[in-house]
Amino acid sequence: MKETAQGIREPVRRTEVDPKCGMAVERNPTFREPTMKDRQLNVTRSLLRPARHPLHCIVPPHMLKEIVKRGDAAQKEWALETLAASARLRGNREILGELLGLFPSAGDEKVRTVYDARGGETLPGVRVRGEGDPTSKDEEVNEAYDGAGVTYDLYRKRFKRNSIDDRGMRLDSTVHYGENFDNAFWNGKQMVYGDGDGQLFNRFTIAIDVIGHELTHGVTQFSSGLAYQGQSGALNESISDVFGSLVKQYRAKEPAKRADWLIGAGLLAKGVKGVALRSLKAPGSAYDDPVLGKDPQPAHMKDFVKTKSDNGGVHINSGIPNHAFYLLAVALGGAAWTRAGQIWYRALQQFKPATDFQSAAGVTAETARGLYGSKSREEKAVIAAWKGVGIEI
Repeated sequence: MKETAQGIREPVRRTEVDPKCGMAVERNPTFREPTMKDRQLNVTRSLLRPARHPLHCIVPPHMLKEIVKRGDAAQKEWALETLAASARLRGNREILGELLGLFPSAGDEKVRTVYDARGGETLPGVRVRGEGDPTSKDEEVNEAYDGAGVTYDLYRKRFKRNSIDDRGMRLDSTVHYGENFDNAFWNGKQMVYGDGDGQLFNRFTIAIDVIGHELTHGVTQFSSGLAYQGQSGALNESISDVFGSLVKQYRAKEPAKRADWLIGAGLLAKGVKGVALRSLKAPGSAYDDPVLGKDPQPAHMKDFVKTKSDNGGVHINSGIPNHAFYLLAVALGGAAWTRAGQIWYRALQQFKPATDFQSAAGVTAETARGLYGSKSREEKAVIAAWKGVGIEI
């Protein structure tokens, strides 16, 4: 990239869908002269030099690839379009999260805004509901609005966190993104929901734990910044599953032993052989369908999956720390967002970008000891939970 006295010449990146793989690929960039707004941000960019962040989506790529292999013509087309759209959006997420801290926040108030993409892919779309506005006639608008509110309340009231970034970040959401878009994602700045195709997936606002999961990617982004690769990436996914499940349990006021511990219950369409996307209680059991394939998640280190796909299996091996949290929450009893949730949340603030499973186990045990005392029931339960998935502390 050529730098001039007036600023940095920014590349105009051109992407198109490769007909061989259905993925968006970047062609040779051209350059444009920087605008005044570009020049104002150049200092920020040069200071931050952010690492590339993958797009965080609730439906993992291995599931979409199974649809491409096994689905009918229409299903294959929807899955390829979702994969292509996700790939296009990865580039847009690179600096969003890092720049947010430089702009005004909502302060100490909950501020939700829902937009409608109306089947397009331009974000955020048309504003359709703001904080305190009357209920919409569109159920997806209301589900996005309410889900963001419950997630905010859990973090605020139980973990003393002021929104996603702990600075009062606005909670913006876009519904009706794309056509038959089979995913929901956090893009570093806001939530985005597809409508689903109606044959394999229902609307993506239907499950509040999906909303909590994706917004928690923002919490991780502004906390430890766990690298989205290998074990640290699987921890990143697991943290989102854990707190997504806590959002659902918090709304229902469910104790740990009564919760279903499923992520995405209600998301799979009628006729699909499965109950959800993932299970913290029984990883590997969420679905077994002719089109979607079988849930590949392991519950124990002896079954750890070594793969180069999915950023080193981040959506697959997350089943191991997921199950560790489930074991801890059930052992301690009561509401999972109290002792078990507090331990996990405090530990998240201490994780480093490269934290792996073994390191996470040690940090959670130390956190339990700091909160509840040496050799306390909570510390022993943390150690036992990790041992239950094959990790000794």
